[in-house]
Amino acid sequence: MKSKGHLYFGTFLVLISGYAIFAASQWSFKTGFFPLAVAIPLLVLTLLHFYLELFGAPEKRQGPAVEAEFSNQVPPEVARRRVITMFSWMAAFILAVYLVGFPLTVPLFVFLFLKIQSQVSWTKSIVLTAIAWFFFYGLFQRLVRIQFETGALQSWLGM
Repeated sequence: MKSKGHLYFGTFLVLISGYAIFAASQWSFKTGFFPLAVAIPLLVLTLLHFYLELFGAPEKRQGPAVEAEFSNQVPPEVARRRVITMFSWMAAFILAVYLVGFPLTVPLFVFLFLKIQSQVSWTKSIVLTAIAWFFFYGLFQRLVRIQFETGALQSWLGM
């Protein structure tokens, strides 16, 4: 192990994921689906990490695992504007979920982001929005049968 911190944190993850798997296996499929979908891969990957740390070949050279050299050629004002733009899109998504709910926000957000921010053509925007909506609707509302809360606007208008 590189440090005892890896051992402690890995043990913590094994305990948490093991408890989540045990608890969620007692629940109905619909209720336990998400915890199991997260906890099982977490447990497997953590155990794999332990195995590789204990029995894997030693590293032949020191240094970072990935050689990533970030460019400093972007002016700070451009970087700041990009960060503000992305946080604004995230805040808009959260606000839209609150106001109109997930089922309407997903296609609306995907379309607006593609059209306004990414400047994708109308055809691609419509096709990708339809794919996102069919995937979202098919997975969450038809397959798993999750009923999302209506948005605040629908509640206020009595819809």
